[in-house]
Amino acid sequence: MDPGTIIGIVVGIAAILIGMTMEGAHLSSLIEPSSAMIVIVGTIGATMGGYMMKDVTGLGGVIKSGLLGKPRKPDDAIKQMVQMAERARREGLLSLEDAAKTIEDPFLQKGIQMAVDGTDPDELREILETEIAAMKARHKAGGKFFADLGAFAPTLGIIGTVIGLVHMLENLEDPSTAGPAIAVAFTATLYGVMTANLLFLPMGNKLKRMSELEAHHMELLMEGILSIQAGANPRIIEQKLLSFLAPKQRKAIEQSRAA
Repeated sequence: MDPGTIIGIVVGIAAILIGMTMEGAHLSSLIEPSSAMIVIVGTIGATMGGYMMKDVTGLGGVIKSGLLGKPRKPDDAIKQMVQMAERARREGLLSLEDAAKTIEDPFLQKGIQMAVDGTDPDELREILETEIAAMKARHKAGGKFFADLGAFAPTLGIIGTVIGLVHMLENLEDPSTAGPAIAVAFTATLYGVMTANLLFLPMGNKLKRMSELEAHHMELLMEGILSIQAGANPRIIEQKLLSFLAPKQRKAIEQSRAA
């Protein structure tokens, strides 16, 4: 699991809370269950209203893999592809049939198996590209859900504040209660803005970034599979796959192998 999202959210919340204490505010003033109910539950309900029920129930796995998933190491994949290319050059493409059964990555396993089965290269590329596009669509739905949560939360916060102010105006007989009532009303706006900018939008961005990394990895595997099927030289395949990486990553892999 990449800790960037959790660290970022914790740092953002901590900065706000520490800033409040430096101003002399009491953290207990932020605890308002009614505001939390309006903002959090209301935001989830409003967002769900724009989706099919099957879309919402299917987001759990996408969100889990996007937020808790660990980015794959490209050097391991490249090393595995080169080893398969060397074996295919020595023993023929059919020799990879047994090796394909031991591959853990389902995308790579599917691609190698289809190559061994003699699938036309153009059809194989089309199938693999379609699978990558389907993965992007699933992750995009998860990212959009969190983006929508981030869009609705401030609005629900304003609604909660208006409700609190209306309640305050209904009870103006005792002016001394106006100040605390206004403070409570504005906690809803605070909840809406905080959850949107410190929780929902960052998580949506994390899903988007994880999707980009996963798609990039799958494209690397696809090029490797097609190159193995074409019988390309293993060294050429290695250089081709290394070109998918940033220069810094490429240099680190080359240095580790030289060592």
